[in-house]
Amino acid sequence: MYDLTEGPARFRRDVFPAKARLFARLATTHRPKTLFIGCSDARVVPELITQSEPGELFVVRTAGNLVPAYASGPDGVAASIEYAVAVLGVNDIVVCGHSACGAMTALAEEHDLSATPVIAGWLRHADAATARAAAEPGTPEVATLVRANVLAQLQNLATHPSVARAVANRTLTLRGWIFDIATGAIETIDAAAAAAAA
Repeated sequence: MYDLTEGPARFRRDVFPAKARLFARLATTHRPKTLFIGCSDARVVPELITQSEPGELFVVRTAGNLVPAYASGPDGVAASIEYAVAVLGVNDIVVCGHSACGAMTALAEEHDLSATPVIAGWLRHADAATARAAAEPGTPEVATLVRANVLAQLQNLATHPSVARAVANRTLTLRGWIFDIATGAIETIDAAAAAAAA
């Protein structure tokens, strides 16, 4: 079993020395080029999937890789998006869904979420994805819903003023990905399709 207390010691002893110069630079510089919005699922590790070094990704992880549409008021996801785009000036935003997503499985299989009302409320941010998947022929299977959800979350992302401005100014590109856990493959989803369907 993984020992959480051993991890930091091993990092400091075995990993940090080889990257000491990088961390010295990162101590005073924070200029990631990409905002990666992924699922909280422990099997989906953005830095591992993209083979990124520390400092290259600004990461937001939410259950189901959901991005609520913009609304005024305090919101941790919106604040992180605004900071990445308006302050850090990222050039790309990736919304990454994945195979065997628990959130999408719960929706596709219509699980009873009455005992978990906060989860049920959060998953309402995937209503557009559920409607889109239901409109396709056949039952909305998990894979179909995962794909529809990436498109829906790209649409939600585009409602954020900082994102809309940067896209209009052509300083920001939106990308949709689906990560297959079993194979490690990444399927790209056309972000323009999300914009056209909005």
